[in-house]
Amino acid sequence: MAVVIRLRRTGRTNLPCFRITATDSRFPRDGRSLENLGLYDPLRKEGPTQVQVNRERVEYWLGQGAKASDSVAAILRRQ
Repeated sequence: MAVVIRLRRTGRTNLPCFRITATDSRFPRDGRSLENLGLYDPLRKEGPTQVQVNRERVEYWLGQGAKASDSVAAILRRQ
């Protein structure tokens, strides 16, 4: 099973919000996920409310061989 850490879109039309999830790469973008790792709200100003990540669990999944998507890797680098 290839695990990917990627964004799952929530919210409504024109008001996006994303969950950062650990997911099997074969699952659809908004489908089933293995674990929720945090939230990303692109409409909020920079600060602690825009990105909330459980760093311990992200490091666990990366240690288990999960790959972060490009957008999630950029979010994690900023923190």
